Amino acid sequence: MIEKAHEMVRLLAVSREPAILRLLWSIGEANSWQLETAGSGWDALDRVQSGFAPDLLLLDLPRRDGDSLLVLRWLRRTRPELPIIVFSYPEDAGQKREATRLGAQDFLVRPLDEKQLEMTLRRHLGPSNEDLEEGMVNEEIEQLTDGVFFVGNAPIMQKLRAQAELLAQADVPVLILGESGSGKDTAAHLIHALSVRSGCKFLKVNCAALPENLLESELFGSDPGSARPKYGKLEACQNGTVLLDEISEMPNGLQAKLLRALQERRFLRPGSNLEVAVDVRILAATSTNIERAISEKKLREDLYYRLSAFTLHVPPLRQRPEEIPLLLQHLMHQLAKRYSMAPRTFPPAVVEACQSYAWPGNVKELENFVKRFLVQGESEISAGRLSPVEFLESSSESFLRGAAADARMPENPYGDTSESGSLKSLVHTVKLEAERNAIAAALEKTGWNRKAAARLLKVSYRTILYKIEQYHMKAPEGCSSPLVANGYRAGNGLKNNGKAS
Repeated sequence: MIEKAHEMVRLLAVSREPAILRLLWSIGEANSWQLETAGSGWDALDRVQSGFAPDLLLLDLPRRDGDSLLVLRWLRRTRPELPIIVFSYPEDAGQKREATRLGAQDFLVRPLDEKQLEMTLRRHLGPSNEDLEEGMVNEEIEQLTDGVFFVGNAPIMQKLRAQAELLAQADVPVLILGESGSGKDTAAHLIHALSVRSGCKFLKVNCAALPENLLESELFGSDPGSARPKYGKLEACQNGTVLLDEISEMPNGLQAKLLRALQERRFLRPGSNLEVAVDVRILAATSTNIERAISEKKLREDLYYRLSAFTLHVPPLRQRPEEIPLLLQHLMHQLAKRYSMAPRTFPPAVVEACQSYAWPGNVKELENFVKRFLVQGESEISAGRLSPVEFLESSSESFLRGAAADARMPENPYGDTSESGSLKSLVHTVKLEAERNAIAAALEKTGWNRKAAARLLKVSYRTILYKIEQYHMKAPEGCSSPLVANGYRAGNGLKNNGKAS
């Protein structure tokens, strides 16, 4: 939140601890902030609902206090944009996890350090350097959650937002259609954020990523008496929203079970006779041709009618070129911050070329281009080796290669492909690109620590080494070689001593 220039910044502190209140009074007075207090979470909720509009809420959680967490949920529903900082005891780790799940933006552990507390308050009240640099972008980009944002300056997207706002209030299933990478996840997040369920969880299940038995466990859980019992996403997301991505890839048997759960709001947990009641909103998404999926029996017709009472179409990026300058700037600042690099400025010729390019991979491909431009800049363009459009076409690396030309042509994003082989190639290429991007992100996040990256991705160490070799990935300058440093020899998976790794 950006600090107001002409109005007093108002803080609302929910605490009965004199020491905490004195500390907050001192910090507030030093910064000319107006501090008001509430004796309980319910008192704070009443004041907010009565019209009091604090810029920041400080919630002190007493030991073993469930009421304050319940109030936190209602506060998030009443004022979803209100930053909330929670204070708690170091031994109450469960409270911290629950408060974070319910939407608290920050968490401080007692005893409170005055300098740390003041820095935390300033971070949530004052403009950061990134806010100042992206002032224009932040006014037109709606941040839904970490890493998920909605750009609504194009008329076609303003219409989509208005539709999402109406659907958010209906609390019924919604089927979201759109090309791969166009923003179906974002549309789902938008519906959730605008709904009364916004204070609860939003979870996503990729129906194309798991085999049938694992997908069933992911959705419905496993027997509590088994060796490793597990709550499914439907149960874990009680009162929240679940997005079923690529719903047409769900096996038919599971589609029948999902249909019963939607109709009856309850299901039998696999491996047991325990009936579980659920109150969860289902959103479904797909990038495939729905009519074809039904005719080929990939999607049950009765499930389709249950999910598609309301349908939302997300337009491809080529139909909303007005967004591209904003997306370029926003993605550049996000990626520069992630990789600790100075952001680059896009020359007008590049911006113009971006608006003329068809973007067969949509926003995902645009993000890949921004990554490459952040690293390489316009050197290839200025050297005259490539025109801006050629530079863009080469920037997608292997993104949808071989299918890009076909994907740019049809106006109907769900139109037929000329041959089944091109569809298989498209799916295979997208999966490889997604896998490579996930591995690259994990390696960057862990500073090219392969073991840490393997743990992050939940794969074996040997698998991560194999994938690094498969995709010809190289560590940045200053990092040791990802293969040689670990004694891995390409081709046979053997250590240098000749023994199996």
